[in-house]
Amino acid sequence: MSATVPAPHLDSLTATAKSVAAKGPPPVHLWHPDYCGEIDMRIASDGTWFYMGTPIGRPALVKLFASILRKDPERFVLVTPVERVGITVDDAPFLAVAMEQESGRLGQSLTFRTNVDDQMTAGPEHPMRFEEDPSGGMKPYVKVRGELWAKVSRSVFYDLAALGEERIIDGKSMFGIASNGAFFPMIEAVRLAELSGE
Repeated sequence: MSATVPAPHLDSLTATAKSVAAKGPPPVHLWHPDYCGEIDMRIASDGTWFYMGTPIGRPALVKLFASILRKDPERFVLVTPVERVGITVDDAPFLAVAMEQESGRLGQSLTFRTNVDDQMTAGPEHPMRFEEDPSGGMKPYVKVRGELWAKVSRSVFYDLAALGEERIIDGKSMFGIASNGAFFPMIEAVRLAELSGE
Protein backbone atom coordinates (compact mmCIF):
# COMPACT_ATOMS: atom_id res chain seq x y z
CA MET A 1 0.00 0.00 0.00
CA SER A 2 1.50 3.33 -1.04
CA ALA A 3 1.88 6.10 1.47
CA THR A 4 -0.62 8.93 1.29
CA VAL A 5 0.84 12.27 0.31
CA PRO A 6 0.26 14.99 2.95
CA ALA A 7 -2.38 17.60 2.12
CA PRO A 8 0.12 20.52 1.92
CA HIS A 9 1.69 18.71 -1.04
CA LEU A 10 -1.42 19.65 -3.02
CA ASP A 11 -0.45 23.33 -2.89
CA SER A 12 2.91 22.77 -4.57
CA LEU A 13 1.32 20.44 -7.11
CA THR A 14 -1.30 23.07 -7.96
CA ALA A 15 1.27 25.87 -8.20
CA THR A 16 3.55 23.84 -10.49
CA ALA A 17 0.60 22.76 -12.64
CA LYS A 18 -0.49 26.39 -13.09
CA SER A 19 3.03 27.36 -14.07
CA VAL A 20 3.42 24.67 -16.75
CA ALA A 21 -0.16 25.05 -18.02
CA ALA A 22 0.47 28.75 -18.69
CA LYS A 23 2.90 27.69 -21.45
CA GLY A 24 0.36 25.52 -23.28
CA PRO A 25 -0.87 21.92 -23.02
CA PRO A 26 1.46 20.19 -20.53
CA PRO A 27 3.63 17.50 -22.21
CA VAL A 28 2.95 14.99 -19.44
CA HIS A 29 4.24 12.08 -21.56
CA LEU A 30 7.74 13.56 -21.32
CA TRP A 31 7.84 13.89 -17.54
CA HIS A 32 9.20 11.08 -15.36
CA PRO A 33 9.87 12.39 -11.83
CA ASP A 34 10.05 10.09 -8.83
CA TYR A 35 6.75 8.68 -7.55
CA CYS A 36 5.73 10.53 -4.39
CA GLY A 37 2.87 8.30 -3.17
CA GLU A 38 -0.90 8.63 -3.31
CA ILE A 39 -2.96 11.74 -2.80
CA ASP A 40 -6.52 11.56 -1.45
CA MET A 41 -8.11 12.44 -4.75
CA ARG A 42 -10.74 10.41 -6.62
CA ILE A 43 -12.59 10.71 -9.92
CA ALA A 44 -16.05 9.15 -9.59
CA SER A 45 -17.72 7.26 -12.42
CA ASP A 46 -19.90 10.31 -13.18
CA GLY A 47 -16.80 12.46 -13.78
CA THR A 48 -16.90 14.29 -10.42
CA TRP A 49 -13.50 14.97 -8.86
CA PHE A 50 -13.18 14.61 -5.08
CA TYR A 51 -10.41 15.75 -2.74
CA MET A 52 -10.41 14.26 0.77
CA GLY A 53 -13.98 13.10 0.20
CA THR A 54 -15.31 16.51 -0.84
CA PRO A 55 -16.27 17.39 -4.43
CA ILE A 56 -13.93 19.92 -6.05
CA GLY A 57 -16.38 22.68 -6.87
CA ARG A 58 -14.11 24.88 -8.98
CA PRO A 59 -14.25 23.85 -12.66
CA ALA A 60 -11.00 25.71 -13.39
CA LEU A 61 -9.18 23.66 -10.76
CA VAL A 62 -10.63 20.41 -12.11
CA LYS A 63 -9.48 21.36 -15.63
CA LEU A 64 -6.03 22.18 -14.27
CA PHE A 65 -5.69 18.77 -12.62
CA ALA A 66 -7.13 17.07 -15.72
CA SER A 67 -4.41 18.70 -17.84
CA ILE A 68 -1.66 16.97 -15.81
CA LEU A 69 -3.42 13.60 -15.54
CA ARG A 70 -1.69 10.56 -17.03
CA LYS A 71 -2.27 6.80 -17.02
CA ASP A 72 0.89 4.91 -16.10
CA PRO A 73 0.97 1.10 -16.31
CA GLU A 74 0.45 0.84 -12.54
CA ARG A 75 -1.97 3.67 -11.82
CA PHE A 76 -3.45 7.04 -12.72
CA VAL A 77 -1.14 9.90 -11.71
CA LEU A 78 -1.01 13.67 -11.59
CA VAL A 79 2.42 14.56 -12.93
CA THR A 80 4.58 17.67 -13.21
CA PRO A 81 8.28 17.95 -14.05
CA VAL A 82 9.13 17.57 -10.36
CA GLU A 83 6.50 15.29 -8.79
CA ARG A 84 4.19 12.41 -9.56
CA VAL A 85 1.31 11.36 -7.28
CA GLY A 86 -1.25 8.60 -7.62
CA ILE A 87 -5.01 9.17 -7.58
CA THR A 88 -8.05 6.87 -7.70
CA VAL A 89 -10.28 6.65 -10.77
CA ASP A 90 -13.50 4.65 -10.40
CA ASP A 91 -14.09 4.09 -14.13
CA ALA A 92 -12.86 6.43 -16.87
CA PRO A 93 -11.32 9.77 -15.85
CA PHE A 94 -13.51 11.83 -18.20
CA LEU A 95 -17.15 11.93 -19.27
CA ALA A 96 -18.21 12.70 -22.84
CA VAL A 97 -21.13 15.07 -22.33
CA ALA A 98 -21.82 16.31 -25.87
CA MET A 99 -21.48 15.04 -29.43
CA GLU A 100 -21.66 16.68 -32.87
CA GLN A 101 -22.16 14.82 -36.14
CA GLU A 102 -20.75 16.04 -39.44
CA SER A 103 -20.47 14.55 -42.92
CA GLY A 104 -17.36 14.76 -45.09
CA ARG A 105 -15.31 12.88 -47.64
CA LEU A 106 -14.72 10.07 -45.13
CA GLY A 107 -18.43 9.88 -44.36
CA GLN A 108 -19.76 10.51 -40.88
CA SER A 109 -17.53 12.03 -38.22
CA LEU A 110 -18.46 12.31 -34.57
CA THR A 111 -16.81 14.91 -32.36
CA PHE A 112 -17.15 14.60 -28.59
CA ARG A 113 -16.70 17.17 -25.82
CA THR A 114 -15.78 16.07 -22.33
CA ASN A 115 -16.75 17.45 -18.95
CA VAL A 116 -13.37 19.25 -18.84
CA ASP A 117 -13.82 20.70 -22.36
CA ASP A 118 -11.46 18.40 -24.24
CA GLN A 119 -12.65 17.78 -27.80
CA MET A 120 -11.81 14.81 -29.98
CA THR A 121 -13.19 13.29 -33.18
CA ALA A 122 -13.66 9.54 -32.96
CA GLY A 123 -11.52 7.80 -35.55
CA PRO A 124 -8.13 6.10 -35.96
CA GLU A 125 -6.40 8.47 -33.52
CA HIS A 126 -9.30 8.52 -31.05
CA PRO A 127 -10.84 5.04 -31.17
CA MET A 128 -14.04 3.99 -29.45
CA ARG A 129 -14.56 0.84 -27.41
CA PHE A 130 -17.63 -0.76 -25.90
CA GLU A 131 -17.87 -2.81 -22.70
CA GLU A 132 -20.78 -4.78 -21.36
CA ASP A 133 -22.34 -3.34 -18.26
CA PRO A 134 -23.08 -5.84 -15.48
CA SER A 135 -26.70 -4.65 -15.71
CA GLY A 136 -26.85 -5.92 -19.28
CA GLY A 137 -26.33 -2.68 -21.17
CA MET A 138 -23.32 -1.29 -23.00
CA LYS A 139 -20.75 1.24 -21.81
CA PRO A 140 -19.16 3.22 -24.66
CA TYR A 141 -15.80 4.99 -24.37
CA VAL A 142 -13.75 7.25 -26.62
CA LYS A 143 -10.01 7.79 -26.24
CA VAL A 144 -9.05 11.34 -25.30
CA ARG A 145 -5.23 11.23 -25.21
CA GLY A 146 -2.51 8.83 -24.17
CA GLU A 147 -4.26 6.06 -22.28
CA LEU A 148 -6.99 8.35 -20.96
CA TRP A 149 -10.57 7.59 -22.01
CA ALA A 150 -13.93 9.30 -21.64
CA LYS A 151 -17.05 7.35 -20.88
CA VAL A 152 -19.93 8.48 -23.08
CA SER A 153 -22.77 9.82 -20.92
CA ARG A 154 -26.09 8.03 -21.06
CA SER A 155 -27.90 10.85 -22.86
CA VAL A 156 -25.17 11.07 -25.52
CA PHE A 157 -25.14 7.29 -25.88
CA TYR A 158 -28.80 7.32 -26.95
CA ASP A 159 -27.91 9.75 -29.76
CA LEU A 160 -24.84 7.69 -30.60
CA ALA A 161 -26.76 4.41 -30.85
CA ALA A 162 -29.23 6.04 -33.24
CA LEU A 163 -26.32 6.60 -35.65
CA GLY A 164 -25.20 2.97 -35.56
CA GLU A 165 -25.09 0.67 -38.57
CA GLU A 166 -24.41 -2.95 -39.42
CA ARG A 167 -21.27 -4.12 -41.19
CA ILE A 168 -19.72 -7.52 -41.84
CA ILE A 169 -16.58 -7.89 -39.71
CA ASP A 170 -14.63 -11.17 -39.91
CA GLY A 171 -17.67 -12.88 -41.36
CA LYS A 172 -20.06 -11.65 -38.66
CA SER A 173 -22.73 -8.98 -38.93
CA MET A 174 -21.78 -6.38 -36.32
CA PHE A 175 -23.68 -3.31 -35.15
CA GLY A 176 -21.31 -0.43 -34.52
CA ILE A 177 -20.39 3.19 -35.03
CA ALA A 178 -18.62 4.73 -38.03
CA SER A 179 -16.61 7.92 -37.61
CA ASN A 180 -13.86 9.62 -39.58
CA GLY A 181 -13.17 6.61 -41.80
CA ALA A 182 -13.11 4.04 -38.98
CA PHE A 183 -15.73 1.55 -37.79
CA PHE A 184 -16.03 0.51 -34.16
CA PRO A 185 -18.03 -2.70 -33.60
CA MET A 186 -20.34 -2.58 -30.60
CA ILE A 187 -22.22 -5.89 -30.55
CA GLU A 188 -23.18 -8.74 -32.86
CA ALA A 189 -26.32 -7.78 -34.78
CA VAL A 190 -28.06 -11.04 -33.91
CA ARG A 191 -27.42 -10.46 -30.20
CA LEU A 192 -28.66 -6.90 -30.46
CA ALA A 193 -31.87 -8.19 -32.01
CA GLU A 194 -32.28 -10.64 -29.13
CA LEU A 195 -31.74 -7.92 -26.53
CA SER A 196 -34.21 -5.60 -28.22
CA GLY A 197 -36.80 -8.39 -28.53
CA GLU A 198 -36.88 -8.41 -32.32
